[in-house]
Amino acid sequence: MLPILPYLRFLIASAAIVAYGFVGMHLLAQDKNTNRIQPFAENPRYWQYKDKPVMLLGGSRTDHLFLLDDLQFHLDEMRKVGANYVRNTMSQREGRELKPYRLLPNDKFDLDQWNLDYWQRFENMLKWTSERDIIVQIEVWDRFDYSTDHWETSPWNPGNNVNYTHEESGLATSYPNHPSRDLQPFFHSIRGMPHYNRKLDLIRKRQESFVAKLLSLSLNYGNVIYCMNNETSTPVEWGQYWIEFIQAEATRKGLIVFTTDMFDDAFLGDKAKHTPFIFTDMEHYMFADISQVNSRNFDQTHWEKLQWLLKQVNAHPRPCNHTKIYGSGYHGFGTGGPEDGVERFWRNILGGSASVRFHRPDSGNGLNDFAKASIRAARILESQIKFWEISPRMDLLSNRVTNEAYLAAKPGECYALYFTNGGSVGLDLTDAKGTFAVTWISISMGVTTRTTETSGARQTRNTIEGGRIVTLTAPYKGGWVAAIVKQ
Repeated sequence: MLPILPYLRFLIASAAIVAYGFVGMHLLAQDKNTNRIQPFAENPRYWQYKDKPVMLLGGSRTDHLFLLDDLQFHLDEMRKVGANYVRNTMSQREGRELKPYRLLPNDKFDLDQWNLDYWQRFENMLKWTSERDIIVQIEVWDRFDYSTDHWETSPWNPGNNVNYTHEESGLATSYPNHPSRDLQPFFHSIRGMPHYNRKLDLIRKRQESFVAKLLSLSLNYGNVIYCMNNETSTPVEWGQYWIEFIQAEATRKGLIVFTTDMFDDAFLGDKAKHTPFIFTDMEHYMFADISQVNSRNFDQTHWEKLQWLLKQVNAHPRPCNHTKIYGSGYHGFGTGGPEDGVERFWRNILGGSASVRFHRPDSGNGLNDFAKASIRAARILESQIKFWEISPRMDLLSNRVTNEAYLAAKPGECYALYFTNGGSVGLDLTDAKGTFAVTWISISMGVTTRTTETSGARQTRNTIEGGRIVTLTAPYKGGWVAAIVKQ
């Protein structure tokens, strides 16, 4: 279990967060905490970094970023288009030379010795992302690393290490079922969990050693937030144990870090059973990751479930992240195609999310041309309208068909209007008198387009007058976003 004194300090810090909210916590975050990633003091639904608000946009070609051989090139490629957010799973599914533990001459792993290359790559990733002001969301455990084919090569498999046997550990030779069935005892090593037995204490000891090693490197960097699992369906005690472990280690160093867990059933919206744990538990789930809403849900349904989830989280305001936006490959579990990934990206932004990242291929757009264009377009929009100053205002739209257009606004000052594939809607500016500049941004190209006033169905204008309902028509087919800002 956790050492008592650091754990008490963690509880005291958590109590302060609950009692005073994130604004009060921001006052506590002085000195070495000030420049670390944390909720924005003026709007805790978003992040701030180095004491300034920041919108997190991302896309990359893999999830276990730190194991790439050409990582610096890929990070520079991201920054060139405006990306500043990556997902980093602590992958244990790669080749034998890229496992976290030392491989002995007898082709067995020693879980008491580290693979120095694995951890050097991890530290390099932390250093290089920090130098580029890229925020890293670490996922500590991924259930897919410990089942089916990946278990056959895992260092944790008793047949692959010199540290324990199947009998001593209680771990089987194979776990062939999909990990969503939660049949792997590895994830029940905490006392009191449904499949816990005393043999698993041997496993938990080494799990703690793994997480402590991770933290010995990551806590040195202020650009890191922590998610315990990838789309877990394991009882919450598992993730909460590691949240408390990480918070206690950070408290020992006088640091405040931000933790959460990603539940598999967020795509069910108000029918989810596990995701609601994050809604009121601010001590463990200091931000939300509702990435799974981005699978299986399309078009208007995606927006409606997203808005329901955000409403629940925002009852106790915290950032809502999307470290995975599906949309490619046309997989049976509901990715759709590249265009679906683009639409989800934009609905998440205008819906009020704090981070958006395209999932890796072939379940997402990664950093392909679709992703690059959307990220560039979002940065152009941000240059005119700050995302943390606007909120969804669908009530101001009229003559809209399902999934045609979405709106976020600070009424009277600025409006961000997104068309999924061309179209025309009415925008209610009755209470917003004055002249508004209109900038059209192509989502497929990531560039602005200037047009002069013309007649016909494709009428676009550089300025519009408020005090009335104004009809706005996208310049052409395809995705468009208009930045409408009062002059």
